[in-house]
Amino acid sequence: MPQLSLYLIRSSLIYFVAGFSIGMLLLWQKGAYISAEIWKLLPLHLELLTFGWIIQLVMGVAFWILPRFSRSPQRGNEALVWFAFVSLNIGVLLVGFQNLLPLSAIWGLIGRMLEFLAVLAFATNAWRRIKPFAE
Repeated sequence: MPQLSLYLIRSSLIYFVAGFSIGMLLLWQKGAYISAEIWKLLPLHLELLTFGWIIQLVMGVAFWILPRFSRSPQRGNEALVWFAFVSLNIGVLLVGFQNLLPLSAIWGLIGRMLEFLAVLAFATNAWRRIKPFAE
C-alpha cells in the first residue's frame, strides 16, 4: 500500500472516531439533558463524518486501488494528491470549527473552496488512470 494511501486512510479513521464521538454526545443529549449548547456540535459532526471520514477514505482506497498502466511505481502525479490531502484536511477543520470559534463566514467559504480544490486535484490525478475496458 502506498504511503499516501496510509496517510489518507489513517486520517479518515481519526475523523471517524471524532465524528462518532460527537454523535454519541448528541444522542446522549436526547436521552439525558446535558446542555443546549451541545447542538452547536452538529455541523462539526456532519463535516467530520462526510468530508473527513467518507471522502478521505474513498480517496485513500482509490489512490491505492486504481490501476497503473505502466511499469513505473508512480501512481500519477503524487504532488496533486498530497495537495488534495492537505487542502481537504484544512478545509474540513475550517468549515467544521466555523460555528464553534469566532470565525467569520469567509473562513467557511475558504474551507469549502479548499475542499473543492482537493476533490478537483484528486480527480485530475485519477482521471488518467481510468481507461475503458476495451483498451
